[in-house]
Amino acid sequence: MRIDVLSIFPSYFDGLTLSLLGKAQESGLIDLRVRDLRDWTSDRHRTVDDTPYGGGAGMVMKPEPWGLALDEIAGSSGEAPTERPTIIFPSPAGEVFTQKTARALATREHLVFGCGRYEGIDERVFEYASDLGEVRLISLGDYVLNGGEVATMAMIEAIGRLIPGVVGNPESLVEESHEDGLLEYPSYTKPASWRERSVPDVLLSGNHGAIASWRREQQIERTKRRRPDLLPGDETAPV
Repeated sequence: MRIDVLSIFPSYFDGLTLSLLGKAQESGLIDLRVRDLRDWTSDRHRTVDDTPYGGGAGMVMKPEPWGLALDEIAGSSGEAPTERPTIIFPSPAGEVFTQKTARALATREHLVFGCGRYEGIDERVFEYASDLGEVRLISLGDYVLNGGEVATMAMIEAIGRLIPGVVGNPESLVEESHEDGLLEYPSYTKPASWRERSVPDVLLSGNHGAIASWRREQQIERTKRRRPDLLPGDETAPV
């Protein structure tokens, strides 16, 4: 998968060269390219923002640097792309990012992330970008960040780890929180007793059927207690 990122703070993404995603880039599973939006400015101050029409506080990101950058990046998905790129703008006004979203985006050939700053990006950029690819405004949740960089990093990590070959044991992906609509069951390791707290006996029994049942029960109980909104119908009753 090719992933392009546009930001005025490209060094934010240095952390994506570490751990599993770093290894995925080294092996060619992920082609990550982080670019500075200011490279597509033409004035000596490399200006990317201006005052908003209609007044109001703050500044708005100018459309032309975005247009030039998207022309170059979204228009070069590869020698023979089979699909248009998916262009993602992190935004508190967008759809909420979920594990389902991550799974869907992990199947795409080319993702382009546009990290906004200030009071946001000129609305016409989203309209123009739709001529170049599928545009999605996506939010991590109902809160506001200073810019799109942190949200983009979170999405790239969530998406990247679902690409086949990135995580060494693919079975570990199946049992995680949200993969089946429930939160993950609790995990334990050695020693069996630690500071007067013991590992549940069922996990020491060697009875794989009983362990599977216990883990499923724990998933349902934990989800009811912490995230009842994930459960349908009468399953949301308190534990």
